[in-house]
Amino acid sequence: MKALKIRCSAIGKIMATPRSKSELLSQTAKSYIHELVLEEKYGIRKDFSSRYTDKGNAVEDLSISLVNDVLDVKFIYKNEEYFENDWIKGTPDVNTEEVLLDVKSSWDATTFPFFDTEIPNKDYFYQLQGYMWLTGKTQSMLCYCLVDTPIDMVEDEIRRAHWKLHKIEEDLDLREEILRKHEFSQVPKNRRVKVFYVQKDEAVIEAIKEKIELCREYYNALMKFL
Repeated sequence: MKALKIRCSAIGKIMATPRSKSELLSQTAKSYIHELVLEEKYGIRKDFSSRYTDKGNAVEDLSISLVNDVLDVKFIYKNEEYFENDWIKGTPDVNTEEVLLDVKSSWDATTFPFFDTEIPNKDYFYQLQGYMWLTGKTQSMLCYCLVDTPIDMVEDEIRRAHWKLHKIEEDLDLREEILRKHEFSQVPKNRRVKVFYVQKDEAVIEAIKEKIELCREYYNALMKFL
């Protein structure tokens, strides 16, 4: 049977806590494995995209450049190297000799963690544990960035707002309101990067291995069932 490998971006899904102590895998983990089985068995692939992920992909280079400007680190650049081991696989955003980091571009200022002292989304903690495992790094950074939304995406938001309000003619006040929501020049550069430092945790790595073993058993059982 196939030795299933988990993408670093999906480690958080399999590590979700089950509702009952008698369950070994959470429903979130099982649902993710269902997707993998259907893709492998029948080529049925669940494509996920949203305006939030679309922006993240569109401004990734801008966010990395912003981190470069703000942080006291040596020159960083987008990593293209793919890594895998016997358990996981993935491509970190930035992986130089000195720095391992992942960039998350916030949709707008309301989703940017200005005041958070801990990582808002635990999935990203697990993602970085995976990247450190793959690259041999012992420290990493999760960098939330607040950069302007691309104008074509802003125009989509303007059209969507007009449609929701049943406005046929353009409302200039509404346009201006949405434009302001997606432009951040009024925020100092150093306040538009929020860094969370993550250290490699061997106990977490072992827990991930154990969970992957359970996922493999569940995956192979489903493959036989289908």
